[in-house]
Amino acid sequence: MPKHDTPLLDQLESGPWPSFVTDLKRQAEKKPQCWDILGQVELSYKDKITHWKHGGIVGVFGYGGGVIGRYSDMPAKFPGVAHFHTIRVNQPSSKFYNTEFLGQLMDLWERRGSGMTNMHGSTGDIVLLGTTTPELEEVFYELTHDLGCDLGGSGSNLRTPSCCIGMARCEYACFDTQAACHEMTNAFQDELHRPAFPYKFKFKFSGCPNDCVAAIARSDIASLGTWKDDIRIDQAAVKSYMNGEYAPNAGAFSDRDWGKFDIQAEVIDRCPTQCMSMEGGELKIERTECTRCMHCINTMPRALRPGVETGATLCFGAKAPILDGAQIATMIYPFFEMNKDDNFQAYKDMVELVWDFWMEEGKNRERCGECMQRFGLPHFLQIMEVEPIPQHVKEPRSNPYVFWQSEEVPGGFERDVAEFRKKHAM
Repeated sequence: MPKHDTPLLDQLESGPWPSFVTDLKRQAEKKPQCWDILGQVELSYKDKITHWKHGGIVGVFGYGGGVIGRYSDMPAKFPGVAHFHTIRVNQPSSKFYNTEFLGQLMDLWERRGSGMTNMHGSTGDIVLLGTTTPELEEVFYELTHDLGCDLGGSGSNLRTPSCCIGMARCEYACFDTQAACHEMTNAFQDELHRPAFPYKFKFKFSGCPNDCVAAIARSDIASLGTWKDDIRIDQAAVKSYMNGEYAPNAGAFSDRDWGKFDIQAEVIDRCPTQCMSMEGGELKIERTECTRCMHCINTMPRALRPGVETGATLCFGAKAPILDGAQIATMIYPFFEMNKDDNFQAYKDMVELVWDFWMEEGKNRERCGECMQRFGLPHFLQIMEVEPIPQHVKEPRSNPYVFWQSEEVPGGFERDVAEFRKKHAM
């Protein structure tokens, strides 16, 4: 395949950062179809429109997702990408690989595809970029039989669950994110591979409020590790930070001189709820005011640790801008037991409640969060069998026309009737 002139793409190689253009040119020496990728992308930059078209549904036998069809709208000009499908591969929990597996995966993709990969997509999948329709079943067979992999999610289905590094490497993890992610992936295989939802649905599991997988901004159910009891405080270590014996932030940003550590300025005054104070030379934290923001723990990790009564806060309805703009998740369960001893059965039951509501009421291409917004939070809390609490209130009521059900006010209806009759001597 001929090389194409790519003056616009070439500019991307001129800066100080690594460029995908350089990688593609190197790969094109082994896989000539990559020259046509460069040529088509160059034309898209010039025309300011994409030159990929949908072209129809393509996949592997028995699966409704996992393969994204890619077809060029200029196959005569760029025959190497006339069809150039993407395959999503379900990543292991926390993305732990060994070099043997990665080598086998790359060998497979060099033989069956373009050799281009994306490690990883925003959902978390291993993304294999670019192969032809006849190769799809061959790739699928080798992935499942030789490498022990499965395809990830695409389309209106459960997308590949993902999680942070969890208890494998992180001292802050409040529940076993890897176990939860693995269990949900196995438990909901049908929903992952056979699209039946109004639109996509995502689980993400973060072991602590630092939320290293950005679940609160990107998932329909964000599970964020938290704790019920007090933050554990080592008062001797607090003094060591104040005396400059320990570097704050675990030594991060050590290339900059921040001056002497000031616990008042760096920790206490930065607490969003002002729940911290120094009393008698000791650090005090008012648990009822703490929102588990993690700032104090991140700043003084040797002195402060999460509590021991741990679980997760569950937030619902986050998404990128599709129909109604970007939306961050709404807290529904302040504290949810994440019990892996019974295979997270309570969590699975909760998921079924969400899906029963959304699959019945959701419109086509309406994310769960948009459906929640359309019906209103009070209705969704009823669906989820959750008692409202002050933390569910986003802002004070602005609509004065609020109607109560008679059963919501003990004796209310009967009392009102009695007072009316008394007043009018009925």
